[in-house]
Amino acid sequence: MLAENPAAIVLSPGPCDPDRAGICLELIERAGADVPILGVCLGHQAIGQAYGGKVVGAPELMHGKLSKVHHENRGVFAGLAQDFSATRYHSLMIDRPSLPDVLEVTAETQDGIIMGVQHKSHPVHGVQFHPESIASEHGHQLLANFLDLARVERRARTDGTESRVGAV
Repeated sequence: MLAENPAAIVLSPGPCDPDRAGICLELIERAGADVPILGVCLGHQAIGQAYGGKVVGAPELMHGKLSKVHHENRGVFAGLAQDFSATRYHSLMIDRPSLPDVLEVTAETQDGIIMGVQHKSHPVHGVQFHPESIASEHGHQLLANFLDLARVERRARTDGTESRVGAV
């Protein structure tokens, strides 16, 4: 994949844990210092594990449930409304006590479950919830923020709207 010279990488959700998530862990380790990465759900958990954190069972199964997300108003969360509703589909989470020093929490639920992380010096961001879900507020803006951070080129469409190209 890196031979394709991606402008950015999105690690998508999936049905397993980071150890069984294909190339995700290796890709984060090999590309994270140079290529902007956004991890969603399983991708978020893989980011935590790739940098030394533990992924553990969540205290409650969150399949199709909404939670309020409180954030630090930076990175992929810049400019988003505070305490927005986000759709969660997960049974695993990054263990807060094991969070490595290179990652910082950028968003969480009211009960302290990590909903967002950001690498302190690499262009790596993760969100535990699903911004692509129609039930998640501000999902399009969060994804646009990532593309802006990644400096992915925008191109005008014939209908006058913009699309972004270059992300894998």
